Amino acid sequence: MDITPATAASPVADITPAYYRQILGKLPTGVTAITGVNDDDEKLGLVVGTFQSLSLDPPLVMFCVDKSSSTWPKLRKLQNFTANILSDDQIGICRSLSRKGPQKFEGLPCTTGPLGTPHLDGATAYIDCVVTAEVVVGDHYMVVGAVTNMDEGSGDALLFRGGKFGQYLPMEIPAPAQSAPAEARSAS
Repeated sequence: MDITPATAASPVADITPAYYRQILGKLPTGVTAITGVNDDDEKLGLVVGTFQSLSLDPPLVMFCVDKSSSTWPKLRKLQNFTANILSDDQIGICRSLSRKGPQKFEGLPCTTGPLGTPHLDGATAYIDCVVTAEVVVGDHYMVVGAVTNMDEGSGDALLFRGGKFGQYLPMEIPAPAQSAPAEARSAS
């Protein structure tokens, strides 16, 4: 299924790819490694910045991958994958899995998950999935996975915003000012 808008309904011409990237780059995204293993025991992986929960009942997740990816067609054939939510100390793993070529997993410590897919050591979480849908959307594939198993790892998630990696820092939100009790208000 292709849900790319028709040319007549395309955005205004002054929304260039660079401007689009600049504006949407203000929104931080998590960094997730999608991994699998083929019939020849070759570990496969790619990194996505669009990964999220889609449904609680049933548990579904989704991610988007560029149509030019050379790894996704290999992973697609497997019909299952693990989403490894990378931790903020795994920039090196992100860079390894982002490059082209067969040596992506060289030196990357991992264990085998329930689906036979690589779980990258030190990831924040592991979400094992079976592919349930794939939709062409513009220059990307939107992939939906049914969650079959998940496990918590360690660390905080690696973030990406404005072309740079970052970390999550919680904010202290002050408690709202409390109003005077009703008795005190009625006495005045």
